Amino acid sequence: MRRRDFVALLGIAVSASSRSARAQQSSKLFRLGYLSAARIPNLIEALQTGLRKLGYVEGKNLKVDYRFGGPQSERLDALASELVELRPDAIVTAGTPATFAAKRATTTIPIVMAPVGDPVRYGIVASLAHPGGNITGVTLYGSELGAKRVEVLKEALPAVGRLGGLGNATNPATEFWWTETQLAAQALRLEPALYTVRDPNELAATFAAMHRNKADAVVVEADAMLMSAQRQITTLAIEYRLPAMHEMREFVQDGGLISYGPNITEAARRSAIFVDKILKGVKPADLPIEQPKKFELVVNLKTAKALGVTIAPSLLARTDEVIE
Repeated sequence: MRRRDFVALLGIAVSASSRSARAQQSSKLFRLGYLSAARIPNLIEALQTGLRKLGYVEGKNLKVDYRFGGPQSERLDALASELVELRPDAIVTAGTPATFAAKRATTTIPIVMAPVGDPVRYGIVASLAHPGGNITGVTLYGSELGAKRVEVLKEALPAVGRLGGLGNATNPATEFWWTETQLAAQALRLEPALYTVRDPNELAATFAAMHRNKADAVVVEADAMLMSAQRQITTLAIEYRLPAMHEMREFVQDGGLISYGPNITEAARRSAIFVDKILKGVKPADLPIEQPKKFELVVNLKTAKALGVTIAPSLLARTDEVIE
């Protein structure tokens, strides 16, 4: 056989093999578990969009079993065990409490974080480059960004003196987040005070307490339970005239004053890449955890007007998006 004919036949064989592999993937039904403390529609939609672009369509070649903890985060362990019993190909987790619950439930089923805060500091994985074990995925940031947000808030509103922090009492990440936030506040000669809730039903009373204690502003933790109460939090902040610093732009688009951080929706979308690789046989331990490369500063001037505050021009000049 001539070399030219052999190369042509080899190319045809490789192409046929590739088509066969894709056909086999499209005909196989993959199963995922999805675990979160609360239903966050934009994160779920982002993951679904990412998976569709990679050829996975729910109801066709993909089945996803969704589990949401609700106000009682203690339910997450039971829900994680439920998912493990279904023997999924992988479990996708949104948020620190859900990831811890999945980690406790299994050491063999791959877990994809979509996303989580600081998995190394929280003890979820050994390192970002070499996570080891059965967990990988996307992280939003290191805890040090809590300090950066305080600095940005102080620059935006120099008159701020008393700073409240709104966190989830049942989230183990809250302690790390508040430590960084508190140290940064004290360095800027602010008076920080932490307010935690276990349930969105406690938010109204908590904002009233911040108001009674004369807080000048509030920083809000990135947490699945708090994200599920996004509209309630932004409404209460305006009602009590409390300028709020958020970790996600979605809050500012919904009436919050200011946010600084990575794009959480994009992070959830990118987690689909990790799911795809795992479904194709790659081990989680061999997939370095992805960190965000870009941080966005977003300001809502309509909310600033409603609160009666003026954002420092030096900060507005660096803003990535201004909502008017």
